[in-house]
Amino acid sequence: MNKLRELIKATEVLDVHGPEDLAVTSLHQDSREVKQNGLFFAVRGTALDGHQYINAAIDKGAVAVVCETLPEILRDNVTYVVVSDTALALGRMAAKFFGNPSSQINLVGITGTNGKTTTVTLLHSLFLELGYQAGLISTIRNKINTTEIPATQTTPDIISLNRLLRQMADAGCQYCFMEVSSHAIDQRRIAGLTFRGGIFSNITHDHLDYHKTFEAYLKAKKAFFDDLPADAFALVNKDDRNGMVMIQNTAAEKHTYSLTSNADFRCSILENQFHGLQLKIGGQEVWFRLIGRFNAYNLLAVYATAVLLGQDPTEVLTCLSRVEPVDGRFNIIISPTNITAIVDYAHTPDALKNVLETINDIRSGESRLITVAGAGGNRDAAKRPVMGKIVAELSDQVILTSDNPRNEDPETILLQMKQGVEPGNVKKVLMIVNRLEAIRTACTLAKPGDIILVAGKGHETYQEIQGVKHPFDDRQIIKETFGLIKPNDNH
Repeated sequence: MNKLRELIKATEVLDVHGPEDLAVTSLHQDSREVKQNGLFFAVRGTALDGHQYINAAIDKGAVAVVCETLPEILRDNVTYVVVSDTALALGRMAAKFFGNPSSQINLVGITGTNGKTTTVTLLHSLFLELGYQAGLISTIRNKINTTEIPATQTTPDIISLNRLLRQMADAGCQYCFMEVSSHAIDQRRIAGLTFRGGIFSNITHDHLDYHKTFEAYLKAKKAFFDDLPADAFALVNKDDRNGMVMIQNTAAEKHTYSLTSNADFRCSILENQFHGLQLKIGGQEVWFRLIGRFNAYNLLAVYATAVLLGQDPTEVLTCLSRVEPVDGRFNIIISPTNITAIVDYAHTPDALKNVLETINDIRSGESRLITVAGAGGNRDAAKRPVMGKIVAELSDQVILTSDNPRNEDPETILLQMKQGVEPGNVKKVLMIVNRLEAIRTACTLAKPGDIILVAGKGHETYQEIQGVKHPFDDRQIIKETFGLIKPNDNH
């Protein structure tokens, strides 16, 4: 149990109305979840303003409220704490409430458009392999050692995050590897956390539905590094033109990694095949089970991070060579007739380009590449024609289909993608709105030796249409169509 007086010492307070010697048993930013003797934070969000729900929170049992603006009528037996930034106060007070768990763990965050999930998942697997207790916070899943905790969004809210970190610290985790999204940075969902290190993978056109401009998106990513402490490290991809921008104002120790230029950590690709990568890294030649140039960057970032965390370079490479590919990232399924299907989460222009270029680098001249791709609804629409252009340029045949249309008309999304296709490539493009039919059509069109890329959903086992999540797994559909497993009637 925490006293309000102690919690408010964690942040700057402008004014307090009411007694401070209160026992606070829980923290909330959703008035519907408030419990008796809870502390409610009135956070101004992008869609809702928590100040509108102060009375609802009190009715549910809140004994204190943290807000930026006092309500016109103050309720009896309730303490109002006025701050300049409720989201920031929430982060700091949540950390205090849970005993500052992030300071008891080596917490490493990674931000960037692509590669976040793969990098944190590889780091988590690596450190378990090295014999440590370790936590994982990613879009796919959260883990405490090998125990899985379902993930609901890229970065949990700051209360859930501190609760999860507390569980990790109590379970003996020495390390935690965490995806840090631009939304989370902008909404202060990582405020109050103590990071041991930060990694920057890359930045490309994405999330402009939220950030509106690329400059705002860049600024959000950079804020993560601006806030790193002096005893942390900042590791950035020097081959991304914004890599050095990220660390311009950081107090952290600066490090770089690169495939093409002088950097603190270097690697070169010796061999790139569908069954793995041969890299020269840290002066040693190592075979990895991952595929593609983009994964060479991910592996190099993982290696560099482990070394910066004091691990032995040779042992790191030995363990990393045994790590399996990440779920939904360049997963390969081969048919009895030697058709290669690849399922990948690529859902941004850059990620799609990376995967397609990797396939084209590896495939033989006789193999045709058939790509099934779409774009998510209620997300950045500006990237749709760009994705259409890329997929038509780099494939022999394209089937545009639904991804997660959410509340948008899927056909409209596909037409927007098709608008980006160069006139000379239009003849390559089919539009099949039904994703099941699109995948089956691709499998039917493919001949022995051909390659099918099914992009956009990767590890996801659902399709979101008009607010409803329907069971759907690209990998299962492909295996059924190839005759590798029995058909499932739930599609």
